[in-house]
Amino acid sequence: MKSTTVMTGSDRTLKKTVSFRQAFSNSMTMAYRGILKIRHTPEQLFDVTLQPIIFTLMFTYIFGGAISGDVQHYLPVIIPGILVQTVISTSVVTGVQLREDMDKGVFDRFKSLPIARIAPLVGALLADSIRYTIATVLTFAMGYILGYQPGGGLLSVAIAALLVIVCSWAVSWIFAFFGVIARTASSVQGISMIVLFPLTFVSNAFVPVGTMPGWLQWFVNANPISHLVNAVRELANTGTIGGELAISLLGATVIVAIFAPLTVRAYMRKA
Repeated sequence: MKSTTVMTGSDRTLKKTVSFRQAFSNSMTMAYRGILKIRHTPEQLFDVTLQPIIFTLMFTYIFGGAISGDVQHYLPVIIPGILVQTVISTSVVTGVQLREDMDKGVFDRFKSLPIARIAPLVGALLADSIRYTIATVLTFAMGYILGYQPGGGLLSVAIAALLVIVCSWAVSWIFAFFGVIARTASSVQGISMIVLFPLTFVSNAFVPVGTMPGWLQWFVNANPISHLVNAVRELANTGTIGGELAISLLGATVIVAIFAPLTVRAYMRKA
């Protein structure tokens, strides 16, 4: 009769690392968790559903006549601007919800699970891409209802939408970093607003740069938000793939290259 050797716990070798495949699978599971949170608490989508509608109507009818003469001529200017401003602002939620989960001890529970330690962070960032997509679709839909007809065609509009989503995902790494290092969720939101308000409103998103004082124009022209707005306008209105698109993608790459390692390092220190 063949004997069976049973290994004791002390004889077993436990793995201290997980494979890339397992880390990817765990991250997808955590992303699905984020989607379930949205489904069970749909009020989380108020900012990405109401803000595009309210901002589009408000800015279009308040500033349209003063800036472009009428609403129809202002739509090709304001819709790309509202799109960038709305979706970029939405990325703040990533850091706020991350801080809230850490404060509630949710991430402490994840530590006890046999999953990749980085999965909760990556999953949260991936799940928030759904929010960016909703905001993007609603903004273009509102523009279409108001009479906006992109001259670039459907494919160029899709590329413009994808560009905004990618850039917003890149920016979310900045706020994820704030979410990890900040003490409270309210402080994350406060810091984020201080960063975002000058970037989004002191840009070419709502008014032409030429109408601003000369001392302010240099900042607006150097503002990365202005480059992203220009790229979206060129794609949606004329179907042009030019230097502004390249600058926007380069900026997104630089942000991820800088803040992804910082965020991961700070998160792993606490995870």
